Amino acid sequence: MSVRSLCLAILSFGDATGYEIRKESTEGRFSYFDDASFGSIYPALARLESEGFVTVREEPQAGKPARKVYSITDAGRQDFIQSLCDPQAPDTFKSPFLLIALNAAKLPPEVIRRAIERRKTQVEAELRLLTDNEKDQECTHPGSAWTRDYGIACMNFTLAYLEEHGEALIKIAEEAAQPVVAAAE
Repeated sequence: MSVRSLCLAILSFGDATGYEIRKESTEGRFSYFDDASFGSIYPALARLESEGFVTVREEPQAGKPARKVYSITDAGRQDFIQSLCDPQAPDTFKSPFLLIALNAAKLPPEVIRRAIERRKTQVEAELRLLTDNEKDQECTHPGSAWTRDYGIACMNFTLAYLEEHGEALIKIAEEAAQPVVAAAE
């Protein structure tokens, strides 16, 4: 997904400032789809405005510069929907934990044990974000509810897999740490 499409996606749910778009894309409900930096968001918004896909209005703030609030236009909605109809790129998943797991035989068992515990803690925290938010629980948008439930299912599977198979990964490190006994001649 391009930063352009991400901006349009966020704006399709309501008006937002560039800062709010960045926050949604890094910490909010859109953080699971793609990353966007301030350095890419503002140029994308400027292009979208010049193409007529978003409008911008300034809202005065006491003692601060005016906020620029962006809104999606009907043409922007159509462009966004069309971008979703194009074949999607494969999902990407990058995991520092899996790099550690891949190299378990080269690492001390305690490093593997800590990595498993850290990963479980991270997944549990992400799961809490999806399950503890009253606003999400009351969500009536069917696509949002389905997406949240999919994320919950994936995280629950990850936790179950780590619980059931974590010791096997530790065992790989333990066995590799054992001195090799020379075979009898």
